[in-house]
Amino acid sequence: MLSSFVEIKFWQREAAVLKQQLQTLQENHRQMMGEQLSGLSITDLQNLENQLEMSLQGVRMKKEQILMDQIQDLNRKSNLIHQENVELYKKVYGTRDVNRANISSLLTNDLAIREESHVPVHLQLSQPQQQNYDTPARATKSGYNFLHSTSI
Repeated sequence: MLSSFVEIKFWQREAAVLKQQLQTLQENHRQMMGEQLSGLSITDLQNLENQLEMSLQGVRMKKEQILMDQIQDLNRKSNLIHQENVELYKKVYGTRDVNRANISSLLTNDLAIREESHVPVHLQLSQPQQQNYDTPARATKSGYNFLHSTSI
């Protein structure tokens, strides 16, 4: 009988502690949500602000990591698709024109990357060259050569 009484008292104290912790957590939650701030001192408000700033910084870091992971995944998928396109091009046109496709793809990708990175593109006039249709297409179109700076 004595052990039952001690056990009941233990669980009553445990319930009271848990109830107090719940109330504290609910009060902290309300304060974090901007409610019931009137009773806080300047120091308490500054501590709350610091807590919120640290939490926000953690959220931003997590968001940045998720975005970086997604970018890496999309780059990997893009590389796989490019490789599949090269293989399909080989099947359709044979290996003779694969170099032409790769050069064209590189020029297109290089121009797009440079445009996105806001690197200035310098155009220079040149004399049109007579094309030999047995060789891959040159990077010359209508007498204009595309010259890019090498820094990205």
